Amino acid sequence: MATETTTTVENRDAHLDAIGARTIPEFDGVHDVWPRGERLAAVRDAAAAYKVRFKEQGTVRAVKSVDVAAAPYPVKYAFHDAVSVPTLPLISMINRMLVVQYDDWNGTPRTLVFEPTMPEGSAEAPFYSNLQALMDKVPGAKLVEKMMLEYYNEPDEVLAQLGLKPADIDFCTFDHLHVQDPRMILGSTATIPGEPTRREPLFGDAKMLVHTRELATLQSLHPMQWAWYVEDGLEGVDLDKFVTFEGDIELGPGIALLWTPGHTDGNHSLVINTADGVWVSSENGISLDNWQPELSKIPGVRRYHEQFGREVCPNANTLEDSLDQYDSMIKEKTLADTCKDDPRWLQILPSTELAPWKRFWPVVPTYVHGGIDYGTITAGLR
Repeated sequence: MATETTTTVENRDAHLDAIGARTIPEFDGVHDVWPRGERLAAVRDAAAAYKVRFKEQGTVRAVKSVDVAAAPYPVKYAFHDAVSVPTLPLISMINRMLVVQYDDWNGTPRTLVFEPTMPEGSAEAPFYSNLQALMDKVPGAKLVEKMMLEYYNEPDEVLAQLGLKPADIDFCTFDHLHVQDPRMILGSTATIPGEPTRREPLFGDAKMLVHTRELATLQSLHPMQWAWYVEDGLEGVDLDKFVTFEGDIELGPGIALLWTPGHTDGNHSLVINTADGVWVSSENGISLDNWQPELSKIPGVRRYHEQFGREVCPNANTLEDSLDQYDSMIKEKTLADTCKDDPRWLQILPSTELAPWKRFWPVVPTYVHGGIDYGTITAGLR
């Protein structure tokens, strides 16, 4: 058994070394600690210890965020049913794509695209296809859609805006694969129903980084997970275009993918170090109110914090493991630095963020960073 374990570790490390990445020892075993109260303490302590080393290693070359599209989302999911006043049943969330440039641990310059959401793919997830069918039956459905939906940029258009070509991209990744269709990113040998031709890779030869548990989920969906995944999203996709990893990894100085299970089994968060300190991005929350409910002005969210003694208010559309998600949000809060413009708030950038639109008042974010922009995104790094 010892030999088998050693071989597994060696294979994992070789797998990561091929992309210039490495594991993060501070988190070894923390998600296995029992009982759960002690696990939370272990996660918090490990995150605090790793943060010191992470910041000492340096910063990324550049990072730029760009909004992609806004889509409807139930209020009851957004804040764990904490909102205490009558509101519209739906709010809108804005999908945000980040382009990050960094040097890996082999010294190779890399470009990563985080959250390149394709809205037409998301629409095929059962939750959104069912919601669309329901909305179509509502009088004035077009008006409702106009109020909820907004399209800003397609992922390939974002590259062009930044002066990049598909060949410039090394990796893409999503914090999890809810409402994502990998065929539209990685290409497929099979034609997607309703489309005239096969999809070509959006980012050339770029690989998709995905936690092993997240890819396995998409390959074998449980009924409780089914509504949020594009069930045929892997049809015709070359699985060699995925780079899988276990646990927590750092891609290079100033950039890490931290395993943050709970929202999904394979959820991970992007962590980057910049001139202004550490930023964290994920969809464990859809606004800073989720991570810092004690500061929230959304009716009911602060009361949720006070009544239950909880430090966070999770985005709770799928409670695969609510305790794990809670721990993961503490992990994120511990890593994030405070905002330079307002030190009360942490530098957490939701990968899909509650739209700050007055039409949804009072369910609007108490504070919005509005995106991040550091350094200069450069074409042809390699």
